[in-house]
Amino acid sequence: MSHPIVELKSVGKSFRSAGGAVRSVLEDVDFTLGSGEIVALLGQSGSGKSTMLRIMAGLVGADQGEVRYRGQPLHGPARGVSMVFQSFALFPWLTVQQNVELGLEARGVAPEERVARAEKAIELIGLSGFESALPRELSGGMRQRVGIARALVVEPEVLLMDEAFSALDVLTGERLREDILELWEGGSMPTKAILVVSHNIEEAVMMADRVLIFASDPGRVRFQLAIGLPRPRNADSPEVRSLIDEVYALMTAGASRRGRGVEEQPERLHLGDRLPQADVSRMDGVLELLHDEPFNGRADLPQLAEETDLTDDELLPLSSALTLLGLALAADGDITLTPLGERYVASEMGQRHEIFREQLLAHVPLVAHIRHSLEQAPSGELPEKPFLQLLRESMDADAAERVLQVAIEWGRYGEVFDYNYNTGVLCLPEADEVA
Repeated sequence: MSHPIVELKSVGKSFRSAGGAVRSVLEDVDFTLGSGEIVALLGQSGSGKSTMLRIMAGLVGADQGEVRYRGQPLHGPARGVSMVFQSFALFPWLTVQQNVELGLEARGVAPEERVARAEKAIELIGLSGFESALPRELSGGMRQRVGIARALVVEPEVLLMDEAFSALDVLTGERLREDILELWEGGSMPTKAILVVSHNIEEAVMMADRVLIFASDPGRVRFQLAIGLPRPRNADSPEVRSLIDEVYALMTAGASRRGRGVEEQPERLHLGDRLPQADVSRMDGVLELLHDEPFNGRADLPQLAEETDLTDDELLPLSSALTLLGLALAADGDITLTPLGERYVASEMGQRHEIFREQLLAHVPLVAHIRHSLEQAPSGELPEKPFLQLLRESMDADAAERVLQVAIEWGRYGEVFDYNYNTGVLCLPEADEVA
């Protein structure tokens, strides 16, 4: 890789939770973005990918390590870096033209030059004729094009795209991605390097020269995969499908202990660890699909994604949850039913609840802690607030809410405890209270 533009060396970032505890979001991150390359960054939600982008843009400072732009320490926003966000981030009361001009206006560019450069960026991104339209008059794909035009109008060396296509429907996202690549390959863009944060493995393989896979808690680069295929790439070609399989394998690596057999139990989490955002009914559906033909207990994850119409952002947490509970094993890009998973699928509903309950109490400390706390309470019930406060010591408030809701859903299904959604109170199930 030639001519580094942005360099991160041993970068760390921490935030203080509402309870005062320090939570490490990034740790020992080493990364270099070079001229002439597109890099894709994959990882779980909450792994710190967006924080890393903001550090690269100079919007957030690093607590440890070095951040350099063109070899110089970066202090504050980098003029040569622009970001595109998932949420479009347009001002609804401004026209397309006015939204695109905003960055130029903030930099003190003269009105005449602002107009000319904004019109050029709007034409480049395929929105000519919509200069006077308001965001509410545009489709989602067109609004995202405005966001991209606004990022390009300042002629950045580096374009950071934070889930830029994920809020769009599949066809619109693919079309916009192809248009960006066409501009890149044709040399129409002023940008010299692009970093794309994505949850979509196929999107990453289709776009990138390198794919980085982020670990979580704290975030750091775990794997790196170089992609030497020329663009444009055929999504159905054997070479692309093989790379997609390889990325799935890297994404699931470490979900279980290396070298252990499917009969062994999953590793135990810590109390404050994040739980995979996995719906119980979908877990059941995946297990049943795995059990039956044509999979007969083992499936290639990309093939399973196509069969179920689940996105990577949905399927990977499901596979992590099933591995955590010992019902399946996700490794090397495949997912396999364990003997316990086979017994689970063959069981009646009551037996399924019992198996799920046993695995929760054995391998999900948060669920076991809630159950133990309820058993110690004289009334057999407790408000959710103390458990939220406990989680906020190791994660932000939104993540704590999500983790507790997953624990509640799983706990209710496993009949470990009940929950009143109106009052926010957890309690022992009636049968346990009687016992």
